Amino acid sequence: MFKEDLQTLAQQHLLRELSLINSPSAPVISLEGREVLLFASNNYLGLANHPQVKDAAIKAIEKFGVGSGASRLISGNVTPHHTLEGELACFKDAEAALTFSSGYATNIGVIPSLATVDSLILADRLCHASLIDGCRLSRATLRVFHHNDVDNLKRLLSKQRSHASTLILTEGVFSMDGDVAPLPEIARLAKEFDATLLIDDAHGTGVMGTTGRGTVEHFGLDPRRILQMGTLSKALGSSGGFVAGPKEFVAYLINTSRSFIYTTAPPPATAAAASAALGIIQQEPQRRAKLWRNREFLYNGLVAMGFQLTSTQSPILPIMVNDPELGVQMSHRLREEGVWIPAVRPPTVPKGTSRLRITVTADHSLEHLETALRALQKVGKALKAL
Repeated sequence: MFKEDLQTLAQQHLLRELSLINSPSAPVISLEGREVLLFASNNYLGLANHPQVKDAAIKAIEKFGVGSGASRLISGNVTPHHTLEGELACFKDAEAALTFSSGYATNIGVIPSLATVDSLILADRLCHASLIDGCRLSRATLRVFHHNDVDNLKRLLSKQRSHASTLILTEGVFSMDGDVAPLPEIARLAKEFDATLLIDDAHGTGVMGTTGRGTVEHFGLDPRRILQMGTLSKALGSSGGFVAGPKEFVAYLINTSRSFIYTTAPPPATAAAASAALGIIQQEPQRRAKLWRNREFLYNGLVAMGFQLTSTQSPILPIMVNDPELGVQMSHRLREEGVWIPAVRPPTVPKGTSRLRITVTADHSLEHLETALRALQKVGKALKAL
């Protein structure tokens, strides 16, 4: 059975395989024995390799060991977790925060605590899989609104009278398209229809906003009226997920969220590393400024060449190729040119929207960006994608 299914995936150019990397997540990596430029990492600010971040993790290991030993409610609630949650709450202008083992675990734990079988969930069509899986686990009625379409959302909200509660879900920055949700309009509708708004800001935290606090800050919204989810694994360079909101909400999650209650606490070192990264984000705004300069340079170069991009407003720069076979071919040819950009295909993205998903970081040099553009132009012309 497995062999036939794998053959089918291969014939459809949808088969995925793991590539072995023997180096840190940096602009230049060792990919299966060869040095290549990496344009596929969410390590936006380069903090995964920052000396202070690594030192914080090492010191935490020396003091607390590698593992936490138990769930947080048993005996795994160690000082780095508590410290980080206070810092995250402050960073997100919230009363409290709660960390989870991953961003995925955060969403599948938070959503079923917010919505029950009598609730209505309205989710953007392009929401991350973890959000959709959280909706399914809640057993609430799920309705999907057209991507970033506030008129469609309003029509669905106007029909929600029979439900006990309503939850609106959206990403702040959409992970596969790089565009930004119209949060002011969505927040206004949430207030008008007395709905709870949960934003997955995994790709906005540390990147968007004047001080990097995310898409809520980017739009100047009141964070007290919005629940904010985020990850520690992208701009913060560590591992894990979190949610920030009112104290009572966090206390409720501690008592009801299954992915929090029934799992071993994250390693203390990852929490300590994230705390160090939060400090650097606030102390070194030049990192975020460099990220955005790199983003503009690469974006303008791609547009000038004639590549079709999404309506991205972030360091995520997807080149639309639509055909999965072409995407795989381009990715392989780019790898031969020394540039690693993966092809993203269904079911990660809708059918007919395959793409090369480029991510740029603050650590990329001008030379790295120019090399990538030359390789993309060469491969694009050779495969008639330009």
